[in-house]
Amino acid sequence: MSSSHKLGKQGEERAVDFLQKKGYSVLDVNWRYQHKEIDIIAEYGNELHIIEVKTRTSAIWQTIDEIVGITKQKNMIAAANAYIQQNNIDKTVVFDIVYILQTNEKESIELIRNAFYIYDSEN
Repeated sequence: MSSSHKLGKQGEERAVDFLQKKGYSVLDVNWRYQHKEIDIIAEYGNELHIIEVKTRTSAIWQTIDEIVGITKQKNMIAAANAYIQQNNIDKTVVFDIVYILQTNEKESIELIRNAFYIYDSEN
């Protein structure tokens, strides 16, 4: 396993713990639909959260589109739609990012709620 893959898996484990401590109920981790993947699917209240986990080792400021690009956003939306249909879910869907910065000095975890929205794919 490459070091970046290992870092990503460790980040996902930390994100699950972080979300559960905040009261989220984790339904699935690394859920796949075709070649698309959702890192974490969780419920919080009457919302279904589709969560991308990003773990970094350097504090380089990035915009949401740099953290999760448009293509990844579209893939997450398509996978979320499949998950919702397969599981007959009727909840508000929220797309979040758990951003983990892991340096030698410290680790910080941030939940970016409503990181992006479903948009018209024709535009």
